[in-house]
Amino acid sequence: MKITFLSWRDLANPLAGGSEVFIDRLALSLMELGHEVQLLCGGPVERRPYRVVETGGTYSQYLKSPLAYRRVASDADLLVDTENGIPFFSPLWRKQPVVALVHHVHSEQWADRFPAPVAAIGRFLEGTAMPWAYRRTPFLAVSESTAADLESLGIESSRISILHQGVDQPPPSPIAKAPEPLFVCLGRLMPHKRVDVVLRAWERVRPQTGGRLVIVGDGPERSSLEGIAGEGVEFLGRADDETKWELLRSAWLLVHPAHHEGWGIVIMEAAEAATPSLGFDVPGVRDAIVDGKTGLLAATEEEFVASWVAVGTTASLREGLSQAAKVRAAGFEWPGVAARFVEYAQDIVAGWRS
Repeated sequence: MKITFLSWRDLANPLAGGSEVFIDRLALSLMELGHEVQLLCGGPVERRPYRVVETGGTYSQYLKSPLAYRRVASDADLLVDTENGIPFFSPLWRKQPVVALVHHVHSEQWADRFPAPVAAIGRFLEGTAMPWAYRRTPFLAVSESTAADLESLGIESSRISILHQGVDQPPPSPIAKAPEPLFVCLGRLMPHKRVDVVLRAWERVRPQTGGRLVIVGDGPERSSLEGIAGEGVEFLGRADDETKWELLRSAWLLVHPAHHEGWGIVIMEAAEAATPSLGFDVPGVRDAIVDGKTGLLAATEEEFVASWVAVGTTASLREGLSQAAKVRAAGFEWPGVAARFVEYAQDIVAGWRS
């Protein structure tokens, strides 16, 4: 098949995250299966094994994407339209099959990140305009939580399928768990990631566990977070893959305090490294962590602290969670994700042709 992805960003964008990783890894896996893949997205972009077509800037791409599509992708068997809050409205300008790929519904995040007038527009576009424009379009959600959020927008469950995100396979390594307590928090330093919660909790955890807390990632919150960090905290900044996997392999626990996720990709990366995760019982995180088996979920900050201390001081609990996390991660390899996507895509295309 000829498959075109339509998305807001390329991995080259400094703000790229899980959505961009998902498209890149899925595209590469689809190419290995013999399919022709290209990506249409806003700049900046970089050369990839698949074709990447820059469609404009952060916002101008929404006007230019239909023109780029007609120029380079009108013969695609399937257009995968990635919804990142602001819709591309592709069903209005493409007659052939379209699938809407959604990582998470933004809902209250609009108010957290934008002034009230802009937030109101965003909520209207995502909550009202998008369901209407895509009223006959099938949806792919990356988690059960995202599927439920789509249903809350009025999208019928019969049109929603779930395709979990895969996990990268790190190179073999002899690195073992650190001899002293090592806890890692990994992700962009953005308000909704709530790294401040980890720093507050750490002040209560450290006296009981000892050890180090390493914050991996960068973002607009970094300077303020560094200002409130206590003893035993290290800010590493952005890390390359080798450093990331080394830390995840040696960590005792990944602490992930995000307010919400589409799918906790870093949680599954930690699981691949045989490291359990601790998070809150919120959308996306609850889908990636099997509570009590591959990690722990907390309802409150009090529970977060108590669970952190329990993992940090109880070797049997820690080892059991680690082993189960590693086993679960084996079911999320990218070739399997791509194979499931192909079956889904073929059914969509065949149904349209019939």
